[in-house]
Amino acid sequence: MATGRSFAEFVKNKCYDGLYQAANDFVDSDWQSLNLHTRHVHRIGKVEFVDATIQRVYVHDLPGMRVGFDVGLELEIEVKEGDYHYDESDTCYPWIRISCEGDLACGLDDWEITSVAPYNQKNPPLNSLSDALVPYIPFDRLEDEATAFLKEFYPEALKITFYGQKPVSVEPDILVKRLGLQTLTQRIREDGSVYGQLYFVDTDAEMYDANAGANVKKHIPGRTIVVDPQTVLLRTIGCANNTIVHECVHWVKHRKVFELEKLYNENASCISCEVVGGAAAAVAKQATEMMERQANQLAPRIQMPSGPFRAKAKEYISRFMHESGAGHESQVMEQVIEALRTDFVVSKQAVKIRLVELGFDQAIGTYTYLDGRYVKPHGFKKGAIKSNQTFSLSAQDAAFERIVNPELRKLTSTGDYLFVDNHYVYNAPQYVQRDNDGRLDLTDYARSHMDECCLVFDMKIKSGSKVGEDYHTACFLNREENNFEFELKFNNIYKHMTPAAQAEYRKKVQEEELAIRKQMTDDQAQCMELLLGWRKMKHTELGDEIGRNEKTISRIANGDTKPNVATAALICLGLKLSPVISDKLMEVFGYKISNSMKSEEQWINEALHVKYPEPIWAVQEYLAQYGVTLE
Repeated sequence: MATGRSFAEFVKNKCYDGLYQAANDFVDSDWQSLNLHTRHVHRIGKVEFVDATIQRVYVHDLPGMRVGFDVGLELEIEVKEGDYHYDESDTCYPWIRISCEGDLACGLDDWEITSVAPYNQKNPPLNSLSDALVPYIPFDRLEDEATAFLKEFYPEALKITFYGQKPVSVEPDILVKRLGLQTLTQRIREDGSVYGQLYFVDTDAEMYDANAGANVKKHIPGRTIVVDPQTVLLRTIGCANNTIVHECVHWVKHRKVFELEKLYNENASCISCEVVGGAAAAVAKQATEMMERQANQLAPRIQMPSGPFRAKAKEYISRFMHESGAGHESQVMEQVIEALRTDFVVSKQAVKIRLVELGFDQAIGTYTYLDGRYVKPHGFKKGAIKSNQTFSLSAQDAAFERIVNPELRKLTSTGDYLFVDNHYVYNAPQYVQRDNDGRLDLTDYARSHMDECCLVFDMKIKSGSKVGEDYHTACFLNREENNFEFELKFNNIYKHMTPAAQAEYRKKVQEEELAIRKQMTDDQAQCMELLLGWRKMKHTELGDEIGRNEKTISRIANGDTKPNVATAALICLGLKLSPVISDKLMEVFGYKISNSMKSEEQWINEALHVKYPEPIWAVQEYLAQYGVTLE
């Protein structure tokens, strides 16, 4: 795994001379537009361009392999006095924005400048790319992205057919041909751990040969999707179809990532998608994870586009209820899932998930709708809580309760409780695990023993509502997205009864953390050396984890520079520091955000307390819901 490829660094090396000359020319011809500010010069008479430093590179997508990029340059300009009564000079550091375009296929050899102007902040365009050239696709744009994909490559799949007619399913073979790709059925790994690979260029790759019982070299042409037949044998044809569509998403959305990688590493060739849901590729870990999440999210939305899929789901529910005389949707949902599975040629599990995404909660069971999604089903001992109490609450309610309730704040400040999947859960292995993406999740045991491991909150309809108590009771574990708001309050009487073994585990963890905390001084270098050694992380590893280069981490670790609040928080999250340690490190860095009046810093503090074991990307998604960017 490479340590990371940066388009900004490539631009600095490739384009600096041309950007420098453009900056020089701009200063010569249009320096007045820079609104230079000087404390010493009374009237600017002459300006002289001294130097330029690339500080920002913003990238956006263009057709083909072309990209547009805006370069933010910090200029060093010497300003001389224009009033003959004085003999003063000063140095100014204005910024300019140089907009450029170029083709990755030729290594930006054709790059050109399209405009030069004084720098100003502006919102990123919808087609923005990350520094690794992965497109930014927010969750609320996934449906639009899938629709746009189909409009370009498979428009007939968006047709909503008449009652009784089958929908138009996405046939992988047709989609592959339209993209100019080909498929190859071939065993990839002996253990079946890789179910699909996408080769961008001709490659002699190692593939498993069942007859030989060993890996052998096989020539794979570029633009080839390799599908392991074990995908069909051990799973279903629907899973195989999903694999091919998944790789097609990589081809359309992520080719530029690999073009950038090839500019650094000519041996880069493919993406390998693993059975566990991850991906292996010769690009940075963060970029690889983002690409895989996007392919995982978009593939089912392409196979089951919201318009036709929703229409057919409603049709089948109505039809099967009428034919069977069923009184509730749940009585026919298995038939509905099977019919949709056949129509769209996908797996049953994919249908279930898609139904829930589109609001058909009966597909999986009782669901609680919080933070724009359905909370996974859960159970508890009969009589454990009253009808006006709940284990589930939104992230915003969770944060508010932690602020106003000192008892809840105390429970979370020690790291004993984490906020996972909309529940405050006891931080022990029996209850908390990591899913295939590395995000914290509740274990199956926890979901069936919520009364044992989760905190309880009293719930009531907010005052002024005409909703009766009967509605409140019905919505206890099935709170839908609606016009009614609930008030939640921590009920400390109903704390779980943690088994002795789990309590002992937490005691040992806390003892270790307190021992580390006691060793921390007010010296930044000492703290960083201690914590990096404790976590057995190198500067490069921490930098890769939080998206900072090794030099930045080294300067911070040596105490040569203070990080900004975002970098400081990311260091705490990258080191997976519990609140008792992160509070101290943030203070050493010069930030007491626990007392901050700034909303952004309050949310960052919340994440440091209840989300610290999560992957960085999961914390960033959590904060993004509330308009907080942690980069």
